[in-house]
Amino acid sequence: MAVAKKTKKKSPPKNTKRSPGKRALFFLFKLFLWFFGVSLFFVILFKFVPVPFTPLMAFRAVEHNSENKEMICSHDWVSLEEISPNLQKAVIASEDGNFLEHSGFDFKSMQKAFESNQKGKKLKGGSTISQQTAKNVFLWQGRSYLRKGLEAYFTVLIELIWGKERIMEVYLNSIEMGDGVYGAQSAAKHWYKKDAKNLTKYEAAGIAAILPNPRRYKAINSSSYINKRKAKISKYIGYVKLDY
Repeated sequence: MAVAKKTKKKSPPKNTKRSPGKRALFFLFKLFLWFFGVSLFFVILFKFVPVPFTPLMAFRAVEHNSENKEMICSHDWVSLEEISPNLQKAVIASEDGNFLEHSGFDFKSMQKAFESNQKGKKLKGGSTISQQTAKNVFLWQGRSYLRKGLEAYFTVLIELIWGKERIMEVYLNSIEMGDGVYGAQSAAKHWYKKDAKNLTKYEAAGIAAILPNPRRYKAINSSSYINKRKAKISKYIGYVKLDY
């Protein structure tokens, strides 16, 4: 007697298509992974390799071109050992007195700047040297929440991966110190016709004094406002101890 074989019922094919919401989330997750990987790569790379140029340098070059000006970009990278301790101390005294103590953010200074701005006084920034370095090397200029958020992200990375000494080295080699002048060596040559390692206290104070607006102010033949800043910074240089 023949026994009839039982045929297995085929289960209906599973619907593998993701909903639009899930696809969007998956895309954002992949985008985040790519961004994290690429940003981490460049942060690690620039721990060992000199930063060749910054977004601000490119922006200034385009700006000069649009204004029919000569496209100047003076930028000579030197090691921290070739930059006078006077300049290192001067920028700490001028820009970030707690640079060697904080972990990238000086919340007290940020709070003071916020309160001052709320009172309608002249706009002040509470950015540390670490934050300024993160912005100059990796980001564009501006005050948007997106840019500030990315600035905080890169600040945490460079504090963890670079450390204070490397942050100072990159900062002093990358920031704008005159119109088309970037970094300590170029600034020393531009303003004082000497190498950065030979800057005196007062000369270093002159460069540090113009950093709030290096295209408007001059380190030599300065205004009374800048001369007052020079004197104040020169006074505080002696109290700064470099303990990287």
